[in-house]
Amino acid sequence: MDNDTLGARIASLRKERGYKQDEVAEKLGVSPQAVSKWENDISAPDITALPILASMLGTTVDFLLTGKKDKTPETVYLKEDGRAKIDDLVLKITVDDDKDHIRVNLPVLLLKAFKFDPDMMGNMGINMGGVTIDWAQIMTLITNGVVGKLIEVDSEDGSHVEICVE
Repeated sequence: MDNDTLGARIASLRKERGYKQDEVAEKLGVSPQAVSKWENDISAPDITALPILASMLGTTVDFLLTGKKDKTPETVYLKEDGRAKIDDLVLKITVDDDKDHIRVNLPVLLLKAFKFDPDMMGNMGINMGGVTIDWAQIMTLITNGVVGKLIEVDSEDGSHVEICVE
């Protein structure tokens, strides 16, 4: 399918996720005919519906509107001479589910202040959207030069968790 239009992207993502037009309509509080018109490029969703629609379809508003993928690089390892200073990096955490859309930009310098020590912390983790995150391991990856998308998980409960270092 050609995904050059907003409508084509909505239709394609809806089908990939296994939603019917009336399910999307119900979630957004519009008629199934409205969803059909969006998918046929006769009209477009209201701007206030775009974040909910994007989350439901497992994408971003930017992708829906432009067709361009997120600029977050895939995971890469940088050798010491090619790394930014660790204190200049930012840990970006995104958790999306049916109810919450959480975005956190956390300077790595702040994480260092917590002195995450893998030996001291053992298997300590935090559950985010049904996914347990081991912060000591995240800090170890960052310290060793791993940047980009560290974690991207779609859990059984419908949550999407993404952790990136930029």
